[in-house]
Amino acid sequence: MTRILTAFKVVRTLKTGFGFTNVTAHQKWKFSRPGIRLLSVKAQTAHIVLEDGTKMKGYSFGHPSSVAGEVVFNTGLGGYPEAITDPAYKGQILTMANPIIGNGGAPDTTALDELGLSKYLESNGIKVSGLLVLDYSKDYNHWLATKSLGQWLQEEKVPAIYGVDTRMLTKIIRDKGTMLGKIEFEGQPVDFVDPNKQNLIAEVSTKDVKVYGKGNPTKVVAVDCGIKNNVIRLLVKRGAEVHLVPWNHDFTKMEYDGILIAGGPGNPALAEPLIQNVRKILESDRKEPLFGISTGNLITGLAAGAKTYKMSMANRGQNQPVLNITNKQAFITAQNHGYALDNTLPAGWKPLFVNVNDQTNEGIMHESKPFFAVQFHPEVTPGPIDTEYLFDSFFSLIKKGKATTITSVLPKPALVASRVEVSKVLILGSGGLSIGQAGEFDYSGSQAVKAMKEENVKTVLMNPNIASVQTNEVGLKQADTVYFLPITPQFVTEVIKAEQPDGLILGMGGQTALNCGVELFKRGVLKEYGVKVLGTSVESIMATEDRQLFSDKLNEINEKIAPSFAVESIEDALKAADTIGYPVMIRSAYALGGLGSGICPNRETLMDLSTKAFAMTNQILVEKSVTGWKEIEYEVVRDADDNCVTVCNMENVDAMGVHTGDSVVVAPAQTLSNAEFQMLRRTSINVVRHLGIVGECNIQFALHPTSMEYCIIEVNARLSRSSALASKATGYPLAFIAAKIALGIPLPEIKNVVSGKTSACFEPSLDYMVTKIPRWDLDRFHGTSSRIGSSMKSVGEVMAIGRTFEESFQKALRMCHPSIEGFTPRLPMNKEWPSNLDLRKELSEPSSTRIYAIAKAIDDNMSLDEIEKLTYIDKWFLYKMRDILNMEKTLKGLNSESMTEETLKRAKEIGFSDKQISKCLGLTEAQTRELRLKKNIHPWVKQIDTLAAEYPSVTNYLYVTYNGQEHDVNFDDHGMMVLGCGPYHIGSSVEFDWCAVSSIRTLRQLGKKTVVVNCNPETVSTDFDECDKLYFEELSLERILDIYHQEACGGCIISVGGQIPNNLAVPLYKNGVKIMGTSPLQIDRAEDRSIFSAVLDELKVAQAPWKAVNTLNEALEFAKSVDYPCLLRPSYVLSGSAMNGVFSEDEMKKFLEEATRVSQEHPVVLTKFVEGAREVEMDAVGKDGRVISHAISEHVEDAGVHSGDATLMLPTQTISQGAIEKVKDATRKIAKAFAISGPFNVQFLVKGNDVLVIECNLRAS
Repeated sequence: MTRILTAFKVVRTLKTGFGFTNVTAHQKWKFSRPGIRLLSVKAQTAHIVLEDGTKMKGYSFGHPSSVAGEVVFNTGLGGYPEAITDPAYKGQILTMANPIIGNGGAPDTTALDELGLSKYLESNGIKVSGLLVLDYSKDYNHWLATKSLGQWLQEEKVPAIYGVDTRMLTKIIRDKGTMLGKIEFEGQPVDFVDPNKQNLIAEVSTKDVKVYGKGNPTKVVAVDCGIKNNVIRLLVKRGAEVHLVPWNHDFTKMEYDGILIAGGPGNPALAEPLIQNVRKILESDRKEPLFGISTGNLITGLAAGAKTYKMSMANRGQNQPVLNITNKQAFITAQNHGYALDNTLPAGWKPLFVNVNDQTNEGIMHESKPFFAVQFHPEVTPGPIDTEYLFDSFFSLIKKGKATTITSVLPKPALVASRVEVSKVLILGSGGLSIGQAGEFDYSGSQAVKAMKEENVKTVLMNPNIASVQTNEVGLKQADTVYFLPITPQFVTEVIKAEQPDGLILGMGGQTALNCGVELFKRGVLKEYGVKVLGTSVESIMATEDRQLFSDKLNEINEKIAPSFAVESIEDALKAADTIGYPVMIRSAYALGGLGSGICPNRETLMDLSTKAFAMTNQILVEKSVTGWKEIEYEVVRDADDNCVTVCNMENVDAMGVHTGDSVVVAPAQTLSNAEFQMLRRTSINVVRHLGIVGECNIQFALHPTSMEYCIIEVNARLSRSSALASKATGYPLAFIAAKIALGIPLPEIKNVVSGKTSACFEPSLDYMVTKIPRWDLDRFHGTSSRIGSSMKSVGEVMAIGRTFEESFQKALRMCHPSIEGFTPRLPMNKEWPSNLDLRKELSEPSSTRIYAIAKAIDDNMSLDEIEKLTYIDKWFLYKMRDILNMEKTLKGLNSESMTEETLKRAKEIGFSDKQISKCLGLTEAQTRELRLKKNIHPWVKQIDTLAAEYPSVTNYLYVTYNGQEHDVNFDDHGMMVLGCGPYHIGSSVEFDWCAVSSIRTLRQLGKKTVVVNCNPETVSTDFDECDKLYFEELSLERILDIYHQEACGGCIISVGGQIPNNLAVPLYKNGVKIMGTSPLQIDRAEDRSIFSAVLDELKVAQAPWKAVNTLNEALEFAKSVDYPCLLRPSYVLSGSAMNGVFSEDEMKKFLEEATRVSQEHPVVLTKFVEGAREVEMDAVGKDGRVISHAISEHVEDAGVHSGDATLMLPTQTISQGAIEKVKDATRKIAKAFAISGPFNVQFLVKGNDVLVIECNLRAS
């Protein structure tokens, strides 16, 4: 009886206190109250069926009812609450190209504003007939959210399904034009319905006249064809008393100061009464201004005598570029229309705007009367507000009187620039790589050279970095002249004297070039020799770099910055902090990578940090700390004609307080509402215009996590690491475009190089998401803290592309290091958490391993609320991380027999690798791969086309995902695969990118097709122009096999990418990959220290006394026999990782443990450390065991300094000829013994005439 009563109480609670929410196909049903879960029931399946017979399966998260309509797509990156409540979508099933929907839940759908309109929506409810998405976020987080998107859809009885390949769907709609479709649930058949045969305008229009802003001085009649709420708001805001009338209302006899024909759905030709009424106005003597929006443009055109047509590819996105024909100014607009006006405008009318991409009509105007209309949505929501000024122009027409035209009141362009006439340009590089200034400037400089050559401008490049691609002295893509000289005012002045360039580019060489350019300007060198700074002026650069000037500039336009003071002494810094209040942040002027910055919680910390900062600069900024706020970045491009676009926005997963170079970053931003997104976008453009930037720049914001409050952190008036990331994330080549703009070429005239058809004057749409994760090498420096903060410490980064956050995130983690499985509670490199771990401290203090501490905390059942409180990481990201660990737990409860196809497929969709899954199932990686292929689960190859498939593209820029249903490309090239180097880290930097690029270019010169695999956004090798197919992917056995077999490659080159590809040689070989060059078996013999040493003994090639050891006792015995010091070397490592000089028994114990952890499968080799010897290196190329080319260099330092840290001389200076001959002889023997074909490097100890081999690398180095 007790059980029955308890059950009764549960049921009663369910009926009164909770509601069910249908979540995902692979998750559980749950109560709407967080944290309470019920039975494991799969989400209901449904299908989207198109009239051409296409049928795609998905999973319901809306109302489970069948519906029919016209299937359309929207490529916007945000604002789904506003989009689905847009009346223009009436009768349509909307496909969202943005792959992840529902992140922010749904706002209060009952809230009203002061006008009685829905506060957060564009109408009184959802207007789409159905919704199709790829990935639905069942767990949402936003400060305005009151429920999930799924709950809202269910409330309004609107069906929605996820799990659909929305890119595939977009391509079908794009290629076949108008497409009818239906969402069908089992047992609920429904027929196709063509909404274009219905008068949809009549269905969405008001039935009664309504007045808003009563008593306002200007009377505006707004004809409701499906008006968006924001149109009414914008009219009332400008002083209008808005009389909203039905679509068929006779307004011709009404008194008004202006009339607005609003946008709406369907075929405008069916609104005949409205067309007749507008025609009466146009043909009458009335000259009150008329303003048409979207459908209003079509209605006005039809009334004037033009014709409309159904577009084969409708414009439904937030990034459509339009050009004002009267003044050639371009704008980014939001659009949602499937019909357009043709070219039959009658006399007296002419086009006002045209679409930059497809040349369709975007607006019309009367030549003598105040009548005008636009096809796009200047009222936006969702979308950019660049053309909201048209409402001001409308009111100006009203105020100016009736006998005028729209052109008389449109704002005049701020600039009308002309082409910059230069014949020779000097480009400053960034010099040697450093933290915060790495390979991204090799990429940007190379792009600038390419742009100049396209415009027939001669280039002179200054860069002393011999390892960079841009400093190649020969090749079609290289500068005309290269100077290997320091980037200092003195040397640059000498080059200017010698070369006499008439142009100078500063923005491609990082802080080094910028600072040098500023100094040249101050000294008057540029003026003296008549050198123009191309792009952003030096004055504008100084305004962004000098903290006080920057603050003053922002105050001029009332922009929000954190309370701050620029100071030039420690005393003034302390006074400033007392005024502002602790904690404060300090930032150095003209600094790179946050150098000299930090958070100061108290006076003592401020004194310490400011003392260090003033050692490097003469000015610091003391500002209020905004630690814990969201950090958002925008990449903005502006041309000399004042056309502006924001190419990419990025969100730092780590909150303010961690330098963006050390933060996990996603693109596009995932947790912003449309209002937040557009507020920051608009601010970015305003700031860039006010500062006078010409080219590209990065702007960083701090955004309060639970309000619209924000402040500007800084502006970088140059290409940066973020710029390189944005370029690779979007496919938009920022450096190339910036270089063209520097020559005065307007954005609308520059082609989108990815599509080959559309303009570069647009904002890319992403139907995928990108995750960047930094690579640190802090372990290399004994005693160095792993803590990170406002000063950058990472030495490299990776970028991963996926169609769910989990997929992209886990791929990026694995890209950082081969030992990383994905998002797990386990540390990389087989390390163990300390027994006295303070987990809360690990979470609250950012470090290079905090991401794994988060995983551990989730695994230990710490609440997400507490993790969010400790880390300030948005809970949406934490929800996704928890989903990954939940899947890991699920997998661990299965085996190969119980594993279902559905579960395995879902694991792959959220980024689990075969190796990761194999550990959960107790299988080998090969067995898991076999199981997956047996279940016909394989990845799909997708393109990055900048346009989310809206236009056809021939791009070769590719990634691999399990969230799809078709490939985007054919596989008939059978190209040669080249593996890149992965993330830059100590021992593997830009030199390997040079090797890879050189190899790729040579292959193409030989007429070979190339397939490149790499994951480093800073590299030239990941420029899609460099190869025939670029896969921005993991350098793992699984992924390389996927690509190699799919492409049916003719072979694979592993010798030019450093240690990561080299370590894959044998596994790839065993899986049937044809390795070009030296045999993988020989590589294996050379990499294994003990085997290599044994071979040298057989060859009678001298080496220091050595022994392969497997235990501590063996190591101690060897050391005793040869005397300390010894050299301890693990196998298969790069740049001496875990290699150490051992001088005592205690050091032997410590270093041996580290070495065995790094190289578990191979013995560690101990050799006698020879003191007082010289070190000589032989770099050579072999062919079938014969040396065909070589170079011998000598270290300035005695042996014991790693070659990567040594100063080298070429040719040798102190080595005897006899010793050199011994070096050559040993090299010949090694080349023959290992049958070397390709690059290799041998290192020698030379003491007097004795020559001993240290090691051999059978790869480029």
